[in-house]
Amino acid sequence: MFKNSSGTPPTGETGPTIIYFDCYSGISGDMALGALLDGGADLKELRAVLAGLKLQGWSLGAEKIKRGGIAGTRALVCLDGVETAERHLNEILEILDRADLPRPVGANSRAVFERLAEAEAAVHGISVDQVHFHEVGALDAIIDIVGTCAALYLLQADRVICSPLPAGRGEIKSAHGRLPLPAPATLELLAGRRVPVEGKDSGFELVTPTGAALVTALADSFGPIPAFNIGAVGYGAGSIDPGYPNYLRVLIGSAGPLAGSYEEEVAVIETNIDDLSPEIYSYLMDKLFAAGALDVYYTPVQMKKNRPGVLLSVLAPPEKISSIQDLLFKETTTLGFRLTTARKVMRPRAVETVETRWGPVRVKYTPSPEGCFPLHYGPEYEDCRSVAEQSGLPLKEVYRLVDQIYRQRGSNPDRD
Repeated sequence: MFKNSSGTPPTGETGPTIIYFDCYSGISGDMALGALLDGGADLKELRAVLAGLKLQGWSLGAEKIKRGGIAGTRALVCLDGVETAERHLNEILEILDRADLPRPVGANSRAVFERLAEAEAAVHGISVDQVHFHEVGALDAIIDIVGTCAALYLLQADRVICSPLPAGRGEIKSAHGRLPLPAPATLELLAGRRVPVEGKDSGFELVTPTGAALVTALADSFGPIPAFNIGAVGYGAGSIDPGYPNYLRVLIGSAGPLAGSYEEEVAVIETNIDDLSPEIYSYLMDKLFAAGALDVYYTPVQMKKNRPGVLLSVLAPPEKISSIQDLLFKETTTLGFRLTTARKVMRPRAVETVETRWGPVRVKYTPSPEGCFPLHYGPEYEDCRSVAEQSGLPLKEVYRLVDQIYRQRGSNPDRD
């Protein structure tokens, strides 16, 4: 999933920066780069970041165009000569390792190329080390991929969300000869993330392997436009002009007071267990949280033959599924589990500190869109427990005192 320098839950007045890829006419590397430039990424700053690749023989420009009455931007990667390099994955990773890039840009670029290599390996029945990139290994494609990751970084994106993808029909000429559309590598990438697709008669390639690798490596989730405040819109042109607005559209904004909530995709991992010692469950919960689980809970259930059992439920980021799966097989007696995905809708949250005579206590609260006193707030348990242990007061009394101080202050950073 997308990694950026912030990557934290929203605090204060604005929530995380969300970039939504509206792929109504597909996505490719140059379309993604053009759309982000059109949406506000600064071209000079982008060139400066890409200079950290320490590669020669290229330049990046942007051309304003109009298709179907809609203005947009076409990203232009110009090469000094004809570049036909076919690079293996390890060669590209070495380029990234030598590069002087911001850490999120390097990490996201690696994730895109690694995902693409895994798809190519699966299609051709070879190992990842044997994969050599044809078109995607060329210098202009490297600039498209790293440039897209850099543009997301410059726009301070916290989350990337993508629409369902159109699956065009037809054939395309490739280094392996003529291939059906969508290209096999593209389908492998989409299948790996269970991306929703919708048929569209186009006669040309709508979703390229590069575009599929970008969204499957970087997008948190796929679906309709979420509730968020749109601040900018960008249109990135494809290389083909079919007579209609052949653009990738990006919506850039944030989940803030007007939207009132933000969403993320979570994996729900569940299994029924009836033969595990009760003493293990506490240890198991600690291990699951350490492995990246967002929440873990146990529910008593009556299983077949009326045996009492436990329904183990784990909520986790999609990228943690593999580690959670390995842990469940290692630490429990289960032989399998159920895996689904769910939309997690949350209110923005923030933290304020209340000073007591025994020390500070943090108070979590949900900022009010109207700027009035928060409707939901609560003192941090660990801080209240520390005060109770130092003061000798009952824990419930500490909660009462912190609540009283917080209400008397009537403090709300949204109004300061």
